Amino acid sequence: MIISMQVGATHEQIEAVSDAIRQQGLEPLVLPGEDRTAIGVPSALSADQRDTLETIIGALEGVNKVTQTSRPYKLASTEFHRDKTIIDVKGVKIGHGHFVVMGGPCSVESHEQFSESARIVKQSGGTVLRGGAFKPRTSPYSFQGLQEEGLKIMKQVGEDAGLVTISEVMSGDMVGLVAKYVDILQIGARSMQNFPLLIEAGKSGKPVFLKRGPSATTDEFLLAAEYVLSQGNPNVILCERGVMAIDRSYTRNTLDLSIVPVLKEYSHLPVIVDPSHGTGVARYVGPMAKAALVAGADGVMIEMHPNPKKALSDGSQALTPEQYISLMTDLQGLARYLGRAS
Repeated sequence: MIISMQVGATHEQIEAVSDAIRQQGLEPLVLPGEDRTAIGVPSALSADQRDTLETIIGALEGVNKVTQTSRPYKLASTEFHRDKTIIDVKGVKIGHGHFVVMGGPCSVESHEQFSESARIVKQSGGTVLRGGAFKPRTSPYSFQGLQEEGLKIMKQVGEDAGLVTISEVMSGDMVGLVAKYVDILQIGARSMQNFPLLIEAGKSGKPVFLKRGPSATTDEFLLAAEYVLSQGNPNVILCERGVMAIDRSYTRNTLDLSIVPVLKEYSHLPVIVDPSHGTGVARYVGPMAKAALVAGADGVMIEMHPNPKKALSDGSQALTPEQYISLMTDLQGLARYLGRAS
């Protein structure tokens, strides 16, 4: 529900509406505007609650109109948050008007491997260093990551290189550990609807990078973001990484770039595209990364490994250093042509 106040409504009138909302056991969200103030009720309301609020609030002075929001998500919606969110992580801006590249290997394998990856990311103009310490793998016999030792490597290498770091957290009880070492918490596609994890990540106060589940609808994706936002953490980054492919003979997933303009229209949150997981094939990553930039994405996440043939995970989708540097040059030129900061 959104209450639109009249132009020139006084502070006392706005506070009276807010108090009326609180008396119903709900929390108001005041949304100042250029010419008038709106007050949102970011909660799922029963029919009785809606009727009661409309009756009480509609009779208060300074109220212009009371309308029902059209989307099940509230805090993630542009209806409740009119300005685009820009997240600042150690001086790196993620969001509207900026284009960020997050690069690095699928997994932290050793200090030497990760340091070399960081050097390439930094040299080519990247600002965010990615790497997995805990790896949720389909097979229990696959490489599971270096775990806390990998996090320690990531922290040291990131600080030495002057790069923001991002790594995946797999369960609620691991949030504190991962948050101790990295700058951005990644919620993987398999965990998108792990609600206890979303809540704990929200409570951490760290920026949360939320990947879309392989079969998630747009509403389900934004409702997952709502769990983090509802904990008082406004720093959520959305990531499209591909949905289940009809034909997996050629690509790992179907990269749904159409969701980028949809998310930009209905949500204020930054949108990143992961063409590495979206295609699963290194030679397709570059074209889809460029397409993501043209589609309006706020950045891309690219897997790069110093030697993909020796990678312990996802080597088939990792770019070589030469391929990564070439792609970065192309993206920077395209971003300038489109008037986007890179």
